[in-house]
Amino acid sequence: MTRSAEVVIVGGGVNGLACAYNLAKRGMKDIVVLEKGYLGTGATGRCGAGIRQLWGMEENIILAREAVKIFENLDAELGFNTFFRQGGYLMLIFDEHEYETVTKTIPLQNRLGVPTVLMSPEEIRDFIPGLSTDGVLAGAFCQTDGTAYPYAVLWGYGEAARRLGVDIRVMTTVTSVASRVGGGFEIVTTDGTYHAPRLINVAGARTRDIGAMLGIDIPTEPYCHEIAVTESLKAFLKPMIISPKKGFYFSQSLRGEIIGGVGDENKESSYATASSPDFLFRFAKVLRDTFPKLGKARIIRQWAGLYDMSPDSRPILGTVDGLDGYYHACGFSGHGFMLSPIVARLLTELITSGTTSIPIDNLSLARFKSKTLTRDPYVVG
Repeated sequence: MTRSAEVVIVGGGVNGLACAYNLAKRGMKDIVVLEKGYLGTGATGRCGAGIRQLWGMEENIILAREAVKIFENLDAELGFNTFFRQGGYLMLIFDEHEYETVTKTIPLQNRLGVPTVLMSPEEIRDFIPGLSTDGVLAGAFCQTDGTAYPYAVLWGYGEAARRLGVDIRVMTTVTSVASRVGGGFEIVTTDGTYHAPRLINVAGARTRDIGAMLGIDIPTEPYCHEIAVTESLKAFLKPMIISPKKGFYFSQSLRGEIIGGVGDENKESSYATASSPDFLFRFAKVLRDTFPKLGKARIIRQWAGLYDMSPDSRPILGTVDGLDGYYHACGFSGHGFMLSPIVARLLTELITSGTTSIPIDNLSLARFKSKTLTRDPYVVG
């Protein structure tokens, strides 16, 4: 059976559903979302829930700032409780190079409207009693950063999209995508074929595979990252704690669990998402070293998901030259959830008007033709 649509969105994560909602809100009809598993099967349902503006590059700061503005009003817009709370982010600084970087980037963040402040080790200890500052030179703290419940954000966008007529199809695998003679695309799935003049490729770590079906070389790589959660503890920690140098992050949930992860520099690219005992030992050490009183906390669950890593750890957004009607958003390198509200809004602007309210040319696929790539210093993990 062949169906027609105005736009087909491949990927039922938060970016796909947010795009569907924003397009429908703009008045677009016949929108179809295709998800091979259940909603949130991929990175959205496995992420650490953080939302931060602590970035070193202007474009990343602006994107994050605008995403936070949307998150602050998202419950009212979607009519759904996303459990967004602004407990802040505290970035721990462990060496002179990091310190020099953060003292340069905080003024940039402030100039762009992000209220980051520099904290001394003494101020950190007063702010968060029990946090060890051994080896810590300083901290960067932004109060308006925070967390949200990923599934609630996903469900909120999904329900709002459905109310506007979006057709969301789960357990539907895309088996092939091809350009049609005369324009548009043919998307073949396990539940029939779709013809559409527009295709949005937001399939997470599989975005490159969908792109390859159309002859597009998307230079992303999947990397497994693990997360663990402890038993519920009495509330003692409001901000998310992160360290770019040591590659860890963790926060306390509304139910009291400590949830977070730590990267592994020796991990090779793979689609595998198996959990490992090695991660548990490394993460337990992070918690014990950072909060000695957490040494006796019991870890009750762990899981893994995929980071969709780009060569410079920056998102890949927009169109592809010579392929009218095709759009993608990928390469988020572990930060797709926190940027999803603004990315979806910008893609919607691009599709419906041909321009975006925030420039995204520097984030296009074309940048990889250059031999010089710039990586944000505050990528964690």
